[in-house]
Amino acid sequence: MLVIGEKINASNRSVGEAITNRDREFVENLARDQAAAGADFIDVNAGQETAAMEWLVEAVQAATDRPLAIDSNTPHVIEAALHKYRGERLIINSVTAEPAKIDSIAPLVVKHQAWLVALAMGEGGIPDNVEQRLDACELIMTRLNRLGVAAEQVLFDPLVLPIAVDSSQGLVTLKTIEQIKYRYPAARTVMGLSNISYGLPNRELINRAFFLMAASAGLDAVILDPLDAKIMGLVKVADMLTGSDPYCKAYIRAYRRGTLAD
Repeated sequence: MLVIGEKINASNRSVGEAITNRDREFVENLARDQAAAGADFIDVNAGQETAAMEWLVEAVQAATDRPLAIDSNTPHVIEAALHKYRGERLIINSVTAEPAKIDSIAPLVVKHQAWLVALAMGEGGIPDNVEQRLDACELIMTRLNRLGVAAEQVLFDPLVLPIAVDSSQGLVTLKTIEQIKYRYPAARTVMGLSNISYGLPNRELINRAFFLMAASAGLDAVILDPLDAKIMGLVKVADMLTGSDPYCKAYIRAYRRGTLAD
């Protein structure tokens, strides 16, 4: 399971203020902490400002050699970030089932041999059912393949809506993961975990339970808070229980290091 650290996002007020004030120490410490906690990638989202994203990429790279997930829905912001990026591995986050957006992002994916997060939605927003989310995935994959992006480079996000708003949405997400894995075996799946618990008390408990269910359904990568030691322990458990940790070696190493919080 790939872990993408979610903490450096301008939608978080303290992070947004740090980016606005160019508080390098704050950002660097947040990057280091996530890397030390076991994040495989560090997500960076500076909002819509090109200069802010360029500064943020440079600041995070100064703090850690972890690869980045460049996170923006604006192609020119992504392109500006890539001019500052020095790493070899890369995730671009994200694209939707809108031909114009796909056509603008695909050349960057091809040029940088990046992985691409593809959201299972189109212009009409997030569908509330599995079938329409899969229709969006099919449009995305067909067009990306035509533009030279291989299925192996695609990480489909089945999308997560708050369970407090619609109690059926947890199952919709899980079934979408299962169908994506069936239809596109070479592609991967990824999701932002915390949306599932929005508006409810004891959100961490809900997030952890849903993560294990998603791992069982075929989740390959997850965007989460790596500073939550309990859920990072569950990542090791999920890998072990889904056959991704031969002979339980990674789980045992984590146990011996004392990093499995219960």
